[in-house]
Parts: sequence; C-alpha cells; structure tokens
Amino acid sequence: MSIEAYFQEIQNSIATCFVVQSSNIRYDKRTLHTGFIQGELYFADDSVLHIREFVDTENGVDCLMYVYHYMDNQNNLVFRYDNTGHHKGLPNYPHHKHVGSQNNVISTNAPNLAEVLVEIEQSLE
Repeated sequence: MSIEAYFQEIQNSIATCFVVQSSNIRYDKRTLHTGFIQGELYFADDSVLHIREFVDTENGVDCLMYVYHYMDNQNNLVFRYDNTGHHKGLPNYPHHKHVGSQNNVISTNAPNLAEVLVEIEQSLE
C-alpha cells in the first residue's frame, strides 16, 4: 500500500466518525511507503484527541511510532495509547495505555485510529 492510500484511510476514518466536529491533521509523506501524521480531532463534547503516527506501509501497515492522547473538555487525560519504550515489565511492551492519569498504565495491543475513534464514540453515547 502506498502512504497516500494509508493517508486516505485515515481521512475516511475521521470523516465517518459522527462525533468529530472538526480536525487539524497534517500529513507528511517521507517516502513512497513512509509518512508522518500529526494533529488534533475535536469532538462534540469539546474533548480533543491529539494524534501522532509514523507509519511504514511497504509490507502492510507498520505503525513505528504512535500516540493517541485523548483529553476531556476540562483538559484532563482520559486515555493515551502509545508505544514509547518505557514500562518494560508489561506483557505487550512497548504497547500500553494510560487511563485517567499518567501513572495508571495497562498493557494493551496497538490500536489503530479507527479503533480509538470507536472507543471515543462509545464513551460519548
């Protein structure tokens, strides 16, 4: 898959999420198969999702770096998924999720943006 096709998948995920009110996403093509995505999605309840991904699409979608940082309308952390190389004791290292605070960390599989958006949609229903 080309990086442009992946960028289009991201745009489609955002466009079909009924709780997204606006977005500010930047797409940076680095090579035919690598790219960087960064920006924010703003939701109906004034919460915000900060997104960063560095992706290689040459052999499927390999998200080399990701952060999905979701804040409520009072600027409090709701959750953050990331693969930063800390919390080495977790079973799915380096993938993990912060829930409600920086210190509450659980092991998780690496989500994609569509899955994160479904989680947010369900929390806002």
